[in-house]
Amino acid sequence: MEKQLFLLDIDGTICRGSALIPGARAFLQRIRQAGGQYIFITNNATRSTADYIAFFRGLGVETGPENYLTAAYATIRYLQEQYAGQAIYAMATDSFVQECRRCGLRVTADAADPAIACVLVSYDNQLTYDKIRDVCQLLTTREVGYIATNPDLVCPVDFGYLPDCGAICNMIEAAVHRRPLFLGKPEPAMVRYALQRAGCAPQQALVVGDRLYTDIACGRRAGVDTALVLSGEATMADVQRSELKPDRIYPSVTELGLAMLLAAPAATA
Repeated sequence: MEKQLFLLDIDGTICRGSALIPGARAFLQRIRQAGGQYIFITNNATRSTADYIAFFRGLGVETGPENYLTAAYATIRYLQEQYAGQAIYAMATDSFVQECRRCGLRVTADAADPAIACVLVSYDNQLTYDKIRDVCQLLTTREVGYIATNPDLVCPVDFGYLPDCGAICNMIEAAVHRRPLFLGKPEPAMVRYALQRAGCAPQQALVVGDRLYTDIACGRRAGVDTALVLSGEATMADVQRSELKPDRIYPSVTELGLAMLLAAPAATA
């Protein structure tokens, strides 16, 4: 097999909504059967690693903590380094907030807390207008840090798309004229953490995803080959318009899996 480590986006690449994309289970099995490794590097911060393990088990795919590096993980590491012991206001799901607290971060939902030093925004499927008001008030009236998990504009679901963290941040920017520091893809941190964890060199890895501006850009910034799948957000028209080109393009991971078979060395007698 040409590559030994596959760094996989989830939404739009392996799953769409709560279902596997056709051929995804066989693709993951093929990686393991060939002696390779895969790590999911996802900008979705609504689920913890434990949530993802349970989610994939329900789809018939057994994984462990070693198979995940999320934008939530990268964000928590940054907050631990920069805001340890300080109050953080989080616009995020309950699951992400609980994971932050388990990691020792002081997260609050009380925007009136005078100790708040940073505002954190994530994809939030429990979003309310009160949360939006709190974030805008904090960013307008106080000198606080401002970070966000990921710049994705949309999140694929079974009927199409929903606004993701990037779209939420764009809405906030229109009101307060501030942009956050994004910590997920396309920043290369997750890819670098994954290479370290797997003990692989960049040339042994392949980043696979459905977005040019996050997945493909992340691989490029980390010096890793990239494969775009057309099962999610990006289209061939997007590729033609973009200056950012993937190294490979496939309709889905099914075709990538077939290409892996063709690239495998022939069996010897």
